[in-house]
Amino acid sequence: MTRLHIRHSTEYQYNDTVTHSYNEVRMTPLTDSQQVVLDSTVDVKPSNAVVMTFKDYWGTRVSAFDVQVRHTAMSVESTTTVEIARAEPPLTADNQADWEELLSEDTVNRFADWLPQSGLSEPGEEVRSIVKGIAQGKSPHEAAVAVFAWLRGEMTYVQGVTGVRTNAQDAWEHRKGVCQDLSHLSIGALRSLGIPAKYVSGYLHPRSSAGIGETVTGQSHAWVEWWDGEWRSWDPTNHKHASDFHVTVARGRDYRDVTPLRGLLNGGRGSTLNVSVEITRLA
Repeated sequence: MTRLHIRHSTEYQYNDTVTHSYNEVRMTPLTDSQQVVLDSTVDVKPSNAVVMTFKDYWGTRVSAFDVQVRHTAMSVESTTTVEIARAEPPLTADNQADWEELLSEDTVNRFADWLPQSGLSEPGEEVRSIVKGIAQGKSPHEAAVAVFAWLRGEMTYVQGVTGVRTNAQDAWEHRKGVCQDLSHLSIGALRSLGIPAKYVSGYLHPRSSAGIGETVTGQSHAWVEWWDGEWRSWDPTNHKHASDFHVTVARGRDYRDVTPLRGLLNGGRGSTLNVSVEITRLA
């Protein structure tokens, strides 16, 4: 079990006055079978913003707010204390689906949200052809593991090559990208085989050796969950299962379902963005 305190701060400095804006924040971690949120707050400035909270279709906690006064800056600070205790399901004969079950009408209907490609997950015909060959003669679980191993050899983590609108096929053509791109490509490859897959966003404590009470610069992060009889996790950036240092904020079909902060505004004429994530291990 790991207990983490997370501070995620986002600030916009606008080039001109904004007269009003409407925003949605997805920065508060989930409480589920593998983690429990002990306390959380979302602080918005200007302080007269009207904030409401709801859960979206995917089960993500959303803080929605509008600012109806003229302003030249806006900030959102999310703070959370969360306990994480992850355990991957054991691999047994009873919890592994075969291809017949995976491709059955019942499974396709059950996982209808996690099988179709999205605009960001479509990997393109080259990847589809390659992973089809990789999966030949393997079980769904073996195929997924083999796909992850293949992508590890093909893709390189490089910042600045891609952007938030880059899809899996474009990332593949570059053979480079960040966690978002590696996750989209992994998801697209799995879905092309008929394996349900989710995009997971959250935070990653980057240094397990950090002492209790030590604050480090954290990361907003993305990884993958896929179903082969059980839901399992994989972090394609770090080539491992999600650990007690991965904190889940949201699950969706791709990045567009889990964007940390998005909105509409009137005015501004551009802005300067400053984002920071600080994580302190408490236990």
